[in-house]
Amino acid sequence: MTETLSQLSTVFIYAAMGVYAAAFIAFALDLARRGARVTAVEAASVPSAVARRTAVPAQVGAPSTILAAGGGSSEGGAPPSSALGRLSTRISSRIEDDVMNGSVSSASIRWAFVLTIIGFGFHLVATVLRGIAAGRVPWANMWEFSMTGTLVIIGVFLVANLKWDIKYLGTFILGLVLVLQGIALLRYYVPVVPLQPALQSYWLVIHIIVAVLGTAFFALGFALSGLQLLQYRRERQIVESRPQQFRFLGTLPSSVALENLAYRINIVGFIAWTFTLIAGAIWAEKAWGRYWGWDTKEVWTFIIWVIYAGYIHARATRGWRGSRSAWLAIIGFAAVLFNFGVVNVFFKGLHAYSGL
Repeated sequence: MTETLSQLSTVFIYAAMGVYAAAFIAFALDLARRGARVTAVEAASVPSAVARRTAVPAQVGAPSTILAAGGGSSEGGAPPSSALGRLSTRISSRIEDDVMNGSVSSASIRWAFVLTIIGFGFHLVATVLRGIAAGRVPWANMWEFSMTGTLVIIGVFLVANLKWDIKYLGTFILGLVLVLQGIALLRYYVPVVPLQPALQSYWLVIHIIVAVLGTAFFALGFALSGLQLLQYRRERQIVESRPQQFRFLGTLPSSVALENLAYRINIVGFIAWTFTLIAGAIWAEKAWGRYWGWDTKEVWTFIIWVIYAGYIHARATRGWRGSRSAWLAIIGFAAVLFNFGVVNVFFKGLHAYSGL
């Protein structure tokens, strides 16, 4: 019975991966449609702007004089950089109106979100079946932790959309989950085994689930910070009248808005991670008779806490805004991934519970 449920769990996780892959493609198509919409708006705006610029000198009757003089008080003689700046502002306003009115929204993003919910359902069933097969919570080794962790990342993404419209993160979140769960399928799968004595505690439930929640919020913050860097670069290109890459960014919030949202989400993750650190110390005292022993896993958990504490402190009191705060958030999540994928597998210590 245990083996059957375990195999059925694997079937459902493969089904979830297939649905997630379809959702990823749909989210990517939505970004492509957004980029095409920006291009279309620009194409519609540029000719009309050029026509207005050439019409003004004709009306005053002296186009050659104005152009030869290098400009004047009329719009037709404005410096090129100023004209391009006004044109970019009009285009951005037009795109923003389209976003607010929902015209940029496409069927692909609606299908992507529905597919994500369906995949989440398969994923949840797979995780529950693994827990039933094991007769315990399904996060006692790397395979089970990967399954539960990616499930919570998707769940937090879906719930966060009830408060903020961040469906545009779907490509990045689904891509991350597909990579993490794909590695888990290839490298981390192990059969159901009994818990080690040190893990037979109710703190296993408390400590790990809060750690997984913190990781999920950090993943959202990481995606927002990455988009913030791209958006900031695009805004610089507009100011400097340079060609823009990633045109879909024209339909997304500004870099400041992305930064503020990332900051709020990372604070939630930091609170959860702080509790993870405290709960881990309490559990260590009960299991090994000491709160802190400089074990590799303990040290990296503390390093992650320090990075995010520095991120919050620097942004709140030191004025670290813009790209510097984004890079700190990205470095913090890189440390989380290192802790999960390297420390858990390759470093030996009291926390060597990978099951591999």
